[in-house]
Amino acid sequence: MTRYCPSLLPALALIALPFAAGPAASAQEESPAMTMTYADLADLSDGAGLVLRAQVRKQAELKPERTPGLPAGMARLYVEARTTALLSGSAPVGESLRYLVDVPRDSRGKVEKFKNRDVLLFARTVPGRPGEIQLVAPDAQLLWSDSLEARVRAILRESVSPDAPPRIGAIRDVLSVAGTLVGESETQLFVNTQGDGPASITVVRRPGQQPSWGVSWSEIVDQAALPPQRETLGWYRLACFLPERLPAGASLSTDPVDRRRAEQDYRFVLEQLGSCPRNRV
Repeated sequence: MTRYCPSLLPALALIALPFAAGPAASAQEESPAMTMTYADLADLSDGAGLVLRAQVRKQAELKPERTPGLPAGMARLYVEARTTALLSGSAPVGESLRYLVDVPRDSRGKVEKFKNRDVLLFARTVPGRPGEIQLVAPDAQLLWSDSLEARVRAILRESVSPDAPPRIGAIRDVLSVAGTLVGESETQLFVNTQGDGPASITVVRRPGQQPSWGVSWSEIVDQAALPPQRETLGWYRLACFLPERLPAGASLSTDPVDRRRAEQDYRFVLEQLGSCPRNRV
């Protein structure tokens, strides 16, 4: 029988309450049935103050009275783990960790055993409780693999670079202007960002050529700006968070032709970005 300190459980149960009623949490293993997409991993990384690799040392299932709101077919585990690598985070992390995670029961109602298995955790520290962490999402514990860690590290490296694209918000202003030649135009879309950093998208049309577009993450609006490559942080920011259509009132032009062209160019950008696939529930 796994032994644990009962005095920790009330506090840890309270830590888990923000996501207790949400989607079922689990230690997800990359498989054909559940492969983490770039957007899945970026979502988890974006919200995590800590990303670390740990080895599970103990697990104990909490009794039903300690798990209000837990979905049917799920179990909540109290986990003790040993930190093996800190991938990202500035807060001090000790070797010993404690946290709660929800995992699915199998067809027999049993809970998977994680002892001595490595996991990746996307978490935050708990103020005043050294050694305790809170997962940032119900499914923020993933079974570790070399390939999974490599993918996460690539996202983390890009997110901390000095020129990392900021999180985006609403489209602030849109301006589309016709050129001197028939079929020539330029559309500029200015996007609000977290921290008020600059972001703009430019679409250029020239007679006899395919339209081109690019994104600028600086104060300079550049016609030569390029589209972001797929499965990069810049692509993720745009493909996963741009609205489906231009907001009413964003256009700076009152000319119906200019407004229609801006809407057409915006649809072109969305088509070029493609969908933002997510496999997490």
